Order: sequence, then structure tokens, then C-alpha cells
Amino acid sequence: MAVGVAFWPCFLLGAACGLRCLTPPAVVCWGAHLGWLDLAGSHLAFFASPIALVVSTILAIGEFIADKTSKVGPRTAPVGLGARIISGALCGAALASPGGLAIGAIVAVVGAIAGTLGGFRIRRALTANGRLPDLAVALVEDIVAVGGGFLVVSRF
Repeated sequence: MAVGVAFWPCFLLGAACGLRCLTPPAVVCWGAHLGWLDLAGSHLAFFASPIALVVSTILAIGEFIADKTSKVGPRTAPVGLGARIISGALCGAALASPGGLAIGAIVAVVGAIAGTLGGFRIRRALTANGRLPDLAVALVEDIVAVGGGFLVVSRF
């Protein structure tokens, strides 16, 4: 498979990190748990542990809930963007493990930045002037992050 094609999944999983920072790591844990990703022997083998699976799933569910409140800062703020970059790098590295760890991480970081900025602009455009309720758009983002993440991890 050509290198450009092989790393598209890393970019897409990174873009999901831009929408929901904690969901793709949970998806990677589930992928490792279900045998879709073989991380044994890699520095990212912790994704396959039962503790990581439970903790990441709880954090992802908490993120879904927190996103629907006004207490969460903007995803484009330095802390939110930084978390999405780190999350994307880890997920991309896990997806490209073992042979393309660094490249997978870099490609996923680009995806995370694109997903963060694109998701922010799309959500703002769709909810501006009461066009669509913010909750409806947020729920669609949840579905895209979860569904897209599982699609990428299960097919990679």
C-alpha cells in the first residue's frame, strides 16, 4: 500500500480527536481489546490494558456530557488544542504501530488540528443565529467521532 494511502486512517483518527479529544483514545483501547489493533510489545501496549479501556471509556462518556454544558472552554484555546494534539499523536502512533509510529503521530496531529479548527467553524456556522440547536450539532459531532473512530480502527 502506498505511504500516502496508508496514513489516511491516522489523519482521520486525528480529525476525530479534533472533535472529541478523549473519544479516539477510548476507540483505540476498544480496538486493541477487540483484536483490531496489535499493540503487544510496543510502547503503546498500555492502550490494550483493561484499566486503560475502562478509564478511557469513562473519560469519553464524561466528555460527551461536559461538551453539552457551557463549562467547557473552546476547543481552539491553547489547553483544548494542546490536548487534541497530544491525543491525536498518541492515537496516530498506535494506529501506525509498530513500523510508522512517528509518521503516524505527525499525520494524526495534522488531522487533529484540521478537525479542531474545521469542527469549530462548522459548529459555529450551523448554530449561528439559531439555525440549528447547539445540542443537535454536538450530538452529531459525538456520532461522527465515535462512528468514524470505530470505522477507521476496525478497517485499518
